[in-house]
Amino acid sequence: MGAYIARRVLLMIPTILGIMLISFAIVQFAPGGPVERIIAQLQGFDVGATSRFSGGGGDVGHSGGAQATGGAADTSSKYRGAQGLDPKFIAELEKQFGFDKPAWERFLLMVRNYAMFDFGRSYFRDESVIKLIGEKLPVSMSLGLWMTLLSYSISIPLGIAKAVRDGTRFDAWTSNVIIIGYAIPSFLFAMLLIVLFAGGSFWQIFPLRGLTSDDFGQLSLLDKVKDYLWHIVLPVSAMTLGAFATQTFLTKNSFLDEIRKQYVQTARMKGLTENRVLYGHVFRNAMLIVIAGFPGAFVHAFLTGSVLIETIFSLDGLGYLSFESIVNRDYPVVFANLYIFALLGLVVNLISDLTYTWIDPRIDFETREV
Repeated sequence: MGAYIARRVLLMIPTILGIMLISFAIVQFAPGGPVERIIAQLQGFDVGATSRFSGGGGDVGHSGGAQATGGAADTSSKYRGAQGLDPKFIAELEKQFGFDKPAWERFLLMVRNYAMFDFGRSYFRDESVIKLIGEKLPVSMSLGLWMTLLSYSISIPLGIAKAVRDGTRFDAWTSNVIIIGYAIPSFLFAMLLIVLFAGGSFWQIFPLRGLTSDDFGQLSLLDKVKDYLWHIVLPVSAMTLGAFATQTFLTKNSFLDEIRKQYVQTARMKGLTENRVLYGHVFRNAMLIVIAGFPGAFVHAFLTGSVLIETIFSLDGLGYLSFESIVNRDYPVVFANLYIFALLGLVVNLISDLTYTWIDPRIDFETREV
């Protein structure tokens, strides 16, 4: 097992480098950039996502002199809207953002810094990138955790019920409902929930934005818990709508495979009750693949499933931070999020494989090639 883990860890290095290199290359050809953003602000045409970043050129001096992240591909070309500005000022902007260096040098510097988890400072927030991510991480993790727990609490019992009633009307109807729910985009369902339950056109039962009320700090512990749960009902419901579909069918198929095996027939012939056969023998083997996928499902939920939901409900998490950073060309934040997400994804995939061996020692990855 040690050799298998070592091979997987070593393979993470070229994978991460490949992801970062492709993303960095794409950014070189993308229109706009932090320099053009500052120029647009000076000209009175701020194109950012929010007004909170409209600090003008004054914020540039705090953005970190030699940020080794993506940006304009050719610093010798004129920037759009730069006519009439002093070329020395433009050159100073390029130097402060680190764009006075060639692309290959900026990429190598970024790789070196990221290997030590040094992500620099945000271009437009005047804060450490790692501090920004640390502030937003609890929001996304909270949504992801509740979504994962809720989807598992629905999918496992429903999948077992579908396996036991395979081919019946219950199985057919629930499959249709699950497929319809999976096909509805989460952001569209979120808008429907707002219209129905957040004061849109019908009832105003739940709050529209945020995870807590304005007076959250003055509430008692019990009231804080109630207030928090009250706020997450709509966003978690929107995220969970289609999240349990795959897990439900996976649970059903896993139980069906086990139910049809010979040891189940033997247990029934011995006179064991159906519940004893199902939960005493089938459950452990059938749940192997379901439980092993929990780490990946959780990470996927809070890293990739909440961008639109966080934006719609004004939840200041990683998804919303990534969206704002892309719109505002805040490359240190964009690349740091990409790096962390990719690294976490690779690590969680390894943990999922190791979970298989922990649940069922018969599985041996040493005998297979990576």
